[in-house]
Amino acid sequence: MKAGQMPVIALAGNPNVGKSTVFNALTGGRQHTGNWSGKTVAGAYGRMRCGDTAMTLVDLPGTYSLRTRSEEERIARDFVASGQADVTVLVADATCLERNLILVLQVLEWTPRVVLCLNLMDEARKKHIHIDVPALERELGIPVVPCAARKRRGLRELTQAVGGMLRDGPAGQTAAIRYPEEIEAAVQRSGLPRAEALAALPQQLPDGMSAGQVDDLLTAATALRAEEIALTCVRTPAGADARDRRIDRIVLSRRWGIPCMLALLALVFYITLSGANVPSEWLSTHLLGLTEPLAVGLTALGLPPALVAMLTDGMWRVLATVVSVMLPPMAIFFPLFTLLEDAGYLPRVAFQLDHAFCRAHACGKQSLSMCMGFGCNACGVIGCRIIDSPRERLIAVLTNSFAPCNGRFPLLIFLCSVFFAGSAAGGALMLTAVIAGSVLLTLAVSRLLSATVLRGMPSSFTLELPPYRMPQPGPVIVRSILDRTLFVLGRAAAVAAPAGVVIWLLSHIMVGDASVFTHLTAWLDPFARWFGLDGVILLAFVLGFPANELVMPLIVMGYLCTGTLAGVADPGAFHALLLANGWTACTALCTLVFTVAHWPCSTTCLTIWKETRSVKWTAVAALLPTVCGLGLCFVIRAACTMCGMG
Repeated sequence: MKAGQMPVIALAGNPNVGKSTVFNALTGGRQHTGNWSGKTVAGAYGRMRCGDTAMTLVDLPGTYSLRTRSEEERIARDFVASGQADVTVLVADATCLERNLILVLQVLEWTPRVVLCLNLMDEARKKHIHIDVPALERELGIPVVPCAARKRRGLRELTQAVGGMLRDGPAGQTAAIRYPEEIEAAVQRSGLPRAEALAALPQQLPDGMSAGQVDDLLTAATALRAEEIALTCVRTPAGADARDRRIDRIVLSRRWGIPCMLALLALVFYITLSGANVPSEWLSTHLLGLTEPLAVGLTALGLPPALVAMLTDGMWRVLATVVSVMLPPMAIFFPLFTLLEDAGYLPRVAFQLDHAFCRAHACGKQSLSMCMGFGCNACGVIGCRIIDSPRERLIAVLTNSFAPCNGRFPLLIFLCSVFFAGSAAGGALMLTAVIAGSVLLTLAVSRLLSATVLRGMPSSFTLELPPYRMPQPGPVIVRSILDRTLFVLGRAAAVAAPAGVVIWLLSHIMVGDASVFTHLTAWLDPFARWFGLDGVILLAFVLGFPANELVMPLIVMGYLCTGTLAGVADPGAFHALLLANGWTACTALCTLVFTVAHWPCSTTCLTIWKETRSVKWTAVAALLPTVCGLGLCFVIRAACTMCGMG
């Protein structure tokens, strides 16, 4: 470290050991945490302090080994190997220490400036797992600090250990892996530093050995050394994970696994739908009730009447509608989804879907990135980095938009619960069916891509099932509201306000005897009718490209472009408005399908371009769901016409 330069601390470890929780606790940040592998796919930076010393803390993606192939594991390996970190803090899961020691031993080959953070010590004690910390320190030759980061225990001792390593350096000789003689001889002949020579072995093979044999010998030697240390320092009683295995016999069974998953999803949707109506109506009444006082205040400031109308009837009404329609369901859905995530259920969903994705010649890890897409498609696209194969990673990127993100949920919820089912319970069941349909569509398109432009067979991967953990409702609610609900709402509001101005201008700027908005909808209407939609609906999706959250209020504004949005958050009033503008069951069904399958939002498109660095694949990612959605809508419209429902 150069004089005057801020120390850099790397935070590394296996997936699902609580690295992001440690990162948040040390930096005061709000890095999203989750009880499942693959959640962190890029480095996060923060500031921490040890006494009077400020330090940069880098949260690296989780990795099981430094001999890796996937993108997020390569990021972690390259950072550790680069020597940029003055100290590396390795976070390990105290409930399964032996597996975590493999990475610890590999990092010690690159640098002795390591501190081991034994996280989840509270869970280890509950399972009666005893770890002899002094013995572990002697075996590894580095400081070992027991922690329970979620309860903020051991963090001060951890920062002190980091400060001591910065100040004094390594105390002595660190643990070394004993490799077979042929490997050690090849390392000696290379003339390179030990870590670099070992990293180059698969490319510079010892005499008479293949790359696969070298990898097997390196892995076996590391695992054997980890086992020796664990046998010396850890006592694990028989049946420590018996509870988890009993639950998994039901949750992961062939008979009950999928029904349990669908029932749990339906319950989440039912609670969301039944709980959102009253606060949504209350918000609509009070926020839209401010329109008149706001107009009076702006008029008192001397603003022209046209500008006052644009700001109140345009910008404020759209903004108020977005908040009243979106905030209540998101404030309920996101905490519930986060509770399932913290409990360790999401990896079980991936396990259930793994076979289906393999049948589609895609990677089972795609199920994890798809689950991320239900929150935000841009996050889901970034999450595709956890997939090793470039072919399978591209399939996951191209199909992630088939998972309806949170921005599409308000319109889906309304159509399912009000237009079709007529009740919260029926709406929850139908919405569950819609989500299941989106998964089937993802599988079908993935299979089509793997059989045509992206041919190939699925690769294998290791999926770790984390232990079931009791979620912490308080932090979950706070985190989900601050990090997800308000973030998404803020993004929607930032686009909704100017969109309200644009819509107001389009509806009040006259060309001939009609507004620009009327001309646009009339121009799009013949094309939209072929697919069971109308010009207003299609224009709403086009103008909603910046954020899917805008589609629902844009449809309302389109039908009431010269009127008022008062009472639109009331589902009954919204239903009556749509019926008055010619909606039928066929229109609603086609709109529902197109909501699930259409081009991704601007943020997701930009993310796809950044991940693929290809305009061609970004265009394919936008066209693929759009063509599928329009094709399904055309079939539905034709079927409804034949049945007299069009």
